[in-house]
Amino acid sequence: MTGLNTQSYTIQFNEPLALKSGAQLGSYSLEVQTYGKLNTLKTNAVLVCHALNASHHVAGKDPTTNQTGWWDNMIGPGKPLDTDHFFVIGVNNLGSCFGSTGPMSIDPSTNKPYGSSFPLVTVEDWVDSQARVADHFGIQKFAAVMGGSLGGMQALSWGIQYPQRVAHCLIIASAANLSAQNIAFNEIARNAIMSDPDFYEGNYYAHEVTPRRGLRVARMIGHITYLSNDDMAEKFGRELKRIKGAPQDYQFSFDTEFEVESYLRYQGEKFADYFDANTYLLITRALDYFDPAKTMGGDLSKALAVIQSKSLVVSFTTDWRFAPERSREIVKALLDNKRSVTYAEIDAPHGHDAFLLDDARYHAIIRAYFSRMQEELT
Repeated sequence: MTGLNTQSYTIQFNEPLALKSGAQLGSYSLEVQTYGKLNTLKTNAVLVCHALNASHHVAGKDPTTNQTGWWDNMIGPGKPLDTDHFFVIGVNNLGSCFGSTGPMSIDPSTNKPYGSSFPLVTVEDWVDSQARVADHFGIQKFAAVMGGSLGGMQALSWGIQYPQRVAHCLIIASAANLSAQNIAFNEIARNAIMSDPDFYEGNYYAHEVTPRRGLRVARMIGHITYLSNDDMAEKFGRELKRIKGAPQDYQFSFDTEFEVESYLRYQGEKFADYFDANTYLLITRALDYFDPAKTMGGDLSKALAVIQSKSLVVSFTTDWRFAPERSREIVKALLDNKRSVTYAEIDAPHGHDAFLLDDARYHAIIRAYFSRMQEELT
């Protein structure tokens, strides 16, 4: 039994990385954490791709921050993705603010933080950089690439960009592109940040400030979209926020009146404490740009024709940001190409956040899928 067996790496790459925008990064580093043990044949590796505000730290307690990994309920000894059998890799994507090269990093050409000059990155660029991480570990083919939301987009893109290097794609609570409504939510959030007086056109590091007000609003907007109406009603309803002994009636002010307001403000404040505004702009734009069918005249079936992997696609009934019909579009395109695909639609009340939460049915599906995968490796 290998247990979690966490290892942390800072991997430096000096070969230039050509980006989809036409720009390139001459050198860069990626923060990586691994869990479990790579087998002798290097066939049991699983890449776990993160979404907007997560990182390479996917499971266990981080020894430096004492924070629990963002998918700790999914990954570890005896868990659905069992690190007693699989070697799990988490990569912090380019442009992030958790150690990999991004806007906060020093630009070697100026000896100052990149700030707004950091190039726009795409899902495809992240996948290309992750392929170099695989090369670093000598992994020719992943047993699986797995992710939820934006992470699911990366898993899908792996199947397209490197069809011979991935055996299974697990695409959870995701879509083959963003709807106009989703792009609109991202634009409002970005505008909140860019309108903050402390933004300074993205070069706020030099002024030793952060656009906290904009970040707070951006997070509040985003957080609303991650929850379902039923979930918010159950958690908060129309309950008033009151200190003990205060009258249980409206205060007729713009202070925090309702529990849901207090929750959103708390989430916004917490987010502004640890996340970088430029990173938020970059990652939401990468979400907007992802559209593998675009080069095929909008025909997703043609775009996915190159995929060779087996796939598991999972959606949640109350996820209105990445609704089940968007997952079914991926399933149909795979079936059009006679690819092996398993689809599960989970009736869960938690909205988009359901992919991060404990749901016995959802976890049982993931566990069963990896158990079958484990049999393929033996």
